[in-house]
Amino acid sequence: MPIAARPAFRRLALAALLSLAGGAASAATATYDIDPDHTYPSFEADHLGGLSVWRGKFNHTTGTVTLDKAAGTGTVKVVVDMRSADFGQEALNQGAQGKELFESDKYPTATYTGRLGGFVDGKPTEVVGQLSLHGATHSLTLKIDSFKCMPHPMLKREVCGADALATFKRDDYGMTAGKDYGFRMDVTLRIQVEAIQQAAPGHADRASGSTR
Repeated sequence: MPIAARPAFRRLALAALLSLAGGAASAATATYDIDPDHTYPSFEADHLGGLSVWRGKFNHTTGTVTLDKAAGTGTVKVVVDMRSADFGQEALNQGAQGKELFESDKYPTATYTGRLGGFVDGKPTEVVGQLSLHGATHSLTLKIDSFKCMPHPMLKREVCGADALATFKRDDYGMTAGKDYGFRMDVTLRIQVEAIQQAAPGHADRASGSTR
C-alpha cells in the first residue's frame, strides 16, 4: 500500500470499528411492551385527615420499557387511562372523574416517563422521571422494590416485572378535593408492571402461532 494512502485507510478502519461498536451497543438494548393484563398502577390516599385510607387502581395501562442490563441503562413510559380508575365503589368511581378530582373529560390520561437507574447486578433500583397528571408535570422518582426478568413460559421471549412506588402531593397537580375538610394531600403511587420483549421480525409466538 502506498505510504500516502495509509492515513486514509486507518481513518476508514477506525470508522468501521466505531460503527460496529455502535451497532453492538444498540443491539444490547431490548425493548419491551407493557402487558396490560398484568400491569395495575394503584394509589393510596387519605380520607378525612387520617380517618381511613382510600385505595384504588387503574385498570387500563399501556407503554414501553427499554433495558440494557450490561450498560446499566433503560427507559420507562407508562400511559394510564384515567377513566379506568377503580376504587371498588361505583359512586366513588364516577365522582372521581368530575371537576373535583381527575376531570378525565379534559385530562383523559396520565403519563410517567423516566430513566432506569441505580443498577445493581444488572437490575435497576429506581426510576428518575416525571409524572404528567391533570395538566401539570413534576419530577418524581420511583423506588423499585423488586425487579426480575425471565423467559416467558408461553411466548418464549423475555418478560420483566417490577414493583415500584413513590409519594407525591396531589394539590401540586391541582387536585385539591377534600383539602378544606382536612384531607391530607399525600398520595402513594404504586406501579406493578410486567413487560414482554418485542418479538424479532418474523418470529412466531409458540403459544398462538401468530407473528408479532
